[in-house]
Amino acid sequence: MRGLSFEIEHEKWINKHLSSRQGERKDALKRGHGYGNRMFAEKIWWTLLGHFTGLHPEYEVKDWRGRSYFLDFIWILGGLRFIFEIMDYGSHGKDRSKYRLDLNRGLFLQSQEFHVIAISLDEMKENPSFVLAMVRSILAPYLSAIQDGSEAVYRKFGKIERQLMRLAIRHDRIVCPSQAAKELEIHKQTVIKYCRELVEQGKFRAIPTGTTGKIYRYEYIGSIQSPDLL
Repeated sequence: MRGLSFEIEHEKWINKHLSSRQGERKDALKRGHGYGNRMFAEKIWWTLLGHFTGLHPEYEVKDWRGRSYFLDFIWILGGLRFIFEIMDYGSHGKDRSKYRLDLNRGLFLQSQEFHVIAISLDEMKENPSFVLAMVRSILAPYLSAIQDGSEAVYRKFGKIERQLMRLAIRHDRIVCPSQAAKELEIHKQTVIKYCRELVEQGKFRAIPTGTTGKIYRYEYIGSIQSPDLL
């Protein structure tokens, strides 16, 4: 269940980009957003931010020869541009000419003031926590300046709300009111009250259960770097 929000938002995000593209740009997204890129979207980006605002998949740029090239991802934050390339040894390391071309493109993009971040697909599969920690560290100075995607105005949350958001992060983004009540040593109904308020404020998502649709769990959908947690 905890991956349901990702599945919904990921599909909406991809469909939004597909609907706004035509021709080769649309085909590139259909071809390129495969296993490794989806893994980055889920295990790294969604875990870190909880939304896809400002992140563009299979983004077209021109290289130094004026030829089109599709980046795996680009995150645009104001005038800043961060490129994420998922590097598969099989596709980037065996062909010396392609390997050289990839490195030249990286140099060129950095000369154009892009921030280029190359990520090993093997490392992401075997040690996603390391990749997540490194990406978090690189983006930390910029993540604190955003809220709900790109707004720099932050809402203030009370002590219990902040505790619940931090508790959710420690438990894979999920809060169970009965368990939270024990950990925070407060009444279960108090937890439910604040969880509902966080849903209204866009920080939590209620998770319906079975055919009845009763709510026994909530999912934190904000950024794990949000200053609202402090």
